[in-house]
Amino acid sequence: MRVFDDADIERFIEEGFLPLREAFPREIADQARAILWDKIGLSPDDRSGWTQPVMWAADETGEGPFRPAIDSPRLRAAYDELAGPGRWLPRGSVGNFPIRFPGLPPADDTGWHVDSCVPRADGSWGVALYPHTMLLLLLFSDVGPDDAPTRIRVGSHLDVPGVLEPYGAAGPDFAGLYPALVDASAARPLALVTGSAGDAFLCHPFLVHAAQAHLGTVPRFMSQGPLLLKEPLRLDRPDGAYSPLELAARRGLRPAA
Repeated sequence: MRVFDDADIERFIEEGFLPLREAFPREIADQARAILWDKIGLSPDDRSGWTQPVMWAADETGEGPFRPAIDSPRLRAAYDELAGPGRWLPRGSVGNFPIRFPGLPPADDTGWHVDSCVPRADGSWGVALYPHTMLLLLLFSDVGPDDAPTRIRVGSHLDVPGVLEPYGAAGPDFAGLYPALVDASAARPLALVTGSAGDAFLCHPFLVHAAQAHLGTVPRFMSQGPLLLKEPLRLDRPDGAYSPLELAARRGLRPAA
C-alpha cells in the first residue's frame, strides 16, 4: 500500500511536512479522547473546569485505542515512504498530548522552536545535523484555524542544516544556538496543522513550528512525539539510497541536491 505519490514526496522534501488524511479511524480518535478527558479529570460538558490554557496528558502504554492510532496500516506505510523501509522503530505508544482550551490567555509555550532530535551521552536530547527522529502530530479532535492549530514555517527545515553543519554530529550548545535556528526561517510562509480527527501530519525533525492561543470553542486534542529511527540520518550514502528525510536535509545543505 502506498499513501503518498511522487509529487507528495517532493513536497515533503521541499516544504518539510505532509498531512496524511484519515491516518487512523475517527472512531479510534473518539475513544482516545474520552480516555484523555478522564486522565485530566475534566469533562467536555462542564466548561467551569477549563481554567488553564493547556493541560498535558500522555499515553505511555499503547493500551486501548492508542496503539491502533499510532501503528495504523496507513501510518506504517507513511513511515516507510518518508523514513525508509526498515529504517524506523515501531512506536508502542502515542506519547504526549498538549490539550489546549479556548477562551483563556495564551500559555507560555507558544514560541517558535525545533524539537530536540538527537540523544546525548548524559541522557538529555539536543539538536544536531544527524537526527534520530521524525516528528509526528496526530489529530484526536477536529482542528480548524481557530482551534489552536500548530503553526508551521513552510520550508524552514531547509534553513536549519546550514546552521548546524559547523557543529558536526555532536551538535552545538542548544541554548546558545536557539535564536539562530529560529531566525534563519523568519521569512518563511506559514501553514497550519488543521484537519479532522484521525488525520496526521508527518514532519521533518528540523521543521520550525509553534503553538498558539485557542480562539475557538472546543478543546483541541493533538498528540506530538517522535518516530525513532534505527540509525541517525545519513547524508553521504555511497549507494545513493537516501530517504526523503535525508534528501531534505541534503537539499538544505546543498540547495541544488
